[in-house]
Amino acid sequence: MFYTRHKEIAILVFANSSKEELNNKGMPSGAKVFDALTELTLKTVKKTKLPYFHLSEKEQYGNSFGERFSNAIHSVFEKGYERIITIGNDTPYLKASHIMEASRQLANGKNVLGPSTDGGFYLMGLHKSHFSIGEFQKLSWQTSTLLNEVAVLLGAKHQEPLQLPVLFDLDNVKDFQLFFKRFKSIPIKLLEIFKCLFTRTVENFCFIILFFDNYYFKVFYNKGSPSLLHT
Repeated sequence: MFYTRHKEIAILVFANSSKEELNNKGMPSGAKVFDALTELTLKTVKKTKLPYFHLSEKEQYGNSFGERFSNAIHSVFEKGYERIITIGNDTPYLKASHIMEASRQLANGKNVLGPSTDGGFYLMGLHKSHFSIGEFQKLSWQTSTLLNEVAVLLGAKHQEPLQLPVLFDLDNVKDFQLFFKRFKSIPIKLLEIFKCLFTRTVENFCFIILFFDNYYFKVFYNKGSPSLLHT
């Protein structure tokens, strides 16, 4: 699925279906969460008016995450694009402005990385001429050293990538718990979806006050599953 305008730059949304995400991340009752995250991501992408491709597991191929991701990047370049911006669906605070800043920096000849808090990245902006599928497949994907490895690889051959602000991504239930504890402003759509997840899967998760504009959302521990109340 894609929106097209020109062939200078394209966005790759590398995000599996909710069913596949549940298999990989082991988050019970999380299908609605992953669907909501993908919907939010695609809505953000469409705001940029840049062409994009959403590749789920149906369009991916390879024996490992690194192979599938590298092959996905290669497939977009094979369509004739000279620059690519890759993102996933697990960074709810990703904004269109982050993507557009990456686009501007790519137009200025730079590569771009958006660091995530786990040592990986939520965004990568890359030039076709700087991409080697073999070298990228050998990186330590899905580890805490990935960001540094990519930065070193690109810096050694070209120039050090420009880095965007660090953003929080969501990979498992513990990440969701930490997300609630760390952030005070959460998109209201995600709050409603998270309610479904936490009421079924998280215990002993108590008295966290979340702020969205002028509204308060409270989570209480009630000797069972917590409930999310709007006061």
